[in-house]
Amino acid sequence: MSSSFDKYQKRRLISSYFSVALSIALVLFLLGLLGLLVINAKKVADHFKEQVTMTIYLKDTAKDVEIKQLEKSLAMADYVKSTDFVSKEQAAESMKAESGEDFMDFLGINPLKNSIDVHLKADFVTSEKLDVISKEALSKNFVDDVNYDNDLVNLMNDNVKKISFWILLISGLFTLIAVLLINSSIRLAVYSKRFTIKTMQMVGATKRFIRRPFIWRSVKLGIVGAIIALIGMAVVLYYVDKMFPELTLLNNPVLLAGLFGFVFALGILITWISTFFATQRFLNLNTDRLY
Repeated sequence: MSSSFDKYQKRRLISSYFSVALSIALVLFLLGLLGLLVINAKKVADHFKEQVTMTIYLKDTAKDVEIKQLEKSLAMADYVKSTDFVSKEQAAESMKAESGEDFMDFLGINPLKNSIDVHLKADFVTSEKLDVISKEALSKNFVDDVNYDNDLVNLMNDNVKKISFWILLISGLFTLIAVLLINSSIRLAVYSKRFTIKTMQMVGATKRFIRRPFIWRSVKLGIVGAIIALIGMAVVLYYVDKMFPELTLLNNPVLLAGLFGFVFALGILITWISTFFATQRFLNLNTDRLY
């Protein structure tokens, strides 16, 4: 009978530890994913900004040497990521493919112009900087026009600012929630041992001696939970990078290592602090109030 009861108690204890470790793992996993979002938010925003195209239309009188010189100067400019020359024939073929009709059959001529598509670096995709770059290109006598979607640029920059603000706000809120949830799980685990704590105290054990095994056990659960969370983060990061390689999520290993280290340390720190204060509460509690 006693053996069955001991086995039952052991199963309950293991189940309790498993629940605490799983709770810690889930909270740290979600916090880690939010951390990945925070550190890659600028990279994602920059990726979309760099998809904005500034098109420089060239006059029909533009000489090949002038076009080549312009391409070379653009390639060397610190604000340009890439350039692509599009001849009027290529532009006509693209328009024909999109519309399904050959407009040259009606017009008899190709009214399109040779152009250079310019993809700018993200830091230069603002209305002010695009206006300066546009005026610089128009100052050349063989450039006919410069075109870009100014409304899209303004909308994109406004949305990036709003999203960045909310990400930071949610990150702070979620960190607080994570601390409270882990603290609650640890307090419940310590609460189930409140009579053991008080019994040890009554036979003369010091507070430090009583706290030590509880803290060490919670720290081990924190380590287990953190490792599970880190494995989950690594799997998600791997598959997202595989699906969107253009985001180059794995190109900053130092920052990623810092985030993983932060999540691991947080798992240990929160469990240590939570257990310390939880055991301290029951150590200072009167025996009558244990019930």
